[in-house]
This record gives sequence, C-alpha cells and structure tokens, in this order.
Amino acid sequence: MKDIIVLNDKKYKIIDNYGNCIKIEEIESFLTSYFDIYDYICGDYAYDRLRLKGFCDKENKNLNKINDIKGYEKYISDLCSYKCKHFLLKKEKTK
Repeated sequence: MKDIIVLNDKKYKIIDNYGNCIKIEEIESFLTSYFDIYDYICGDYAYDRLRLKGFCDKENKNLNKINDIKGYEKYISDLCSYKCKHFLLKKEKTK
C-alpha cells in the first residue's frame, strides 16, 4: 500500500493501517465536509461497519480534550472493539 492516498481531492499520509483495512471508496463515502477541520482521520471497524473520528494537532484551533491526537491510542484501546481493524490518516498541508 502507498504511503500517501487521495480522498475527496485531499492528500493523506497513512500513519497506521492495522489489519490492512483501508478501502478508499468506502472511506470517501463517509468522509464529509464535517471532517475538514481535523488534521487526522481515524477509522475503525466493528461488526464490519466503518466508523470515522477526527483528531487535531496541538496547533489546530479546534483542538480539545476529546479530539487531541495524543488520545488516539487510548481511543483505540478503550472505545473500539478489541483488536479491531483500524487506520489513521494525516492530512497533508496544502501550500
């Protein structure tokens, strides 16, 4: 799998892809403008259904305790199914 993927005309770097679960078409069908404010997109699968969550870097004005990227590992371990397939994508900065 490539290190960079394009979703809805935006470039994302693959940070994590546990279970080799990235399916571009499926992610794009869930990825709405709601996620534009986030620096990271996390996806996890429970019962074969994709769930997305946005996370922010510390420089992002939308940062809060719930969406701080520092909480990614805790989110996966505490709020996702045990050993579920999941991925983390970082939005590439536009110049």
